[in-house]
Amino acid sequence: QFAVGLFLPPWDKLAHALTFTVVGFTAGLATGSRGKQLVIHCVIGATAIGAMDEWHQVYLAGRSAGWDDLVADAAGGLLGAALLGGMYKAIHIWTKHR
Repeated sequence: QFAVGLFLPPWDKLAHALTFTVVGFTAGLATGSRGKQLVIHCVIGATAIGAMDEWHQVYLAGRSAGWDDLVADAAGGLLGAALLGGMYKAIHIWTKHR
């Protein structure tokens, strides 16, 4: 019950998106994929874990599951993919011009 009321709307969606940016980033990093596959893995990873989190909240007192939270989780996965893709591109440019 620690997180109940921790972030009030609409800031709770930002918290979801930022948290699942990390989840998506690590899902993409774990797969080692690039390009379109990277985006797919980041978004699916974040959305799958977000769905499990939402399902878990159904059983917690004071918490509720919501599609809007799941959309914020998926958006975070997309942002994670963008950050990881940008990091890969920066590393490629840096090593190429070194």
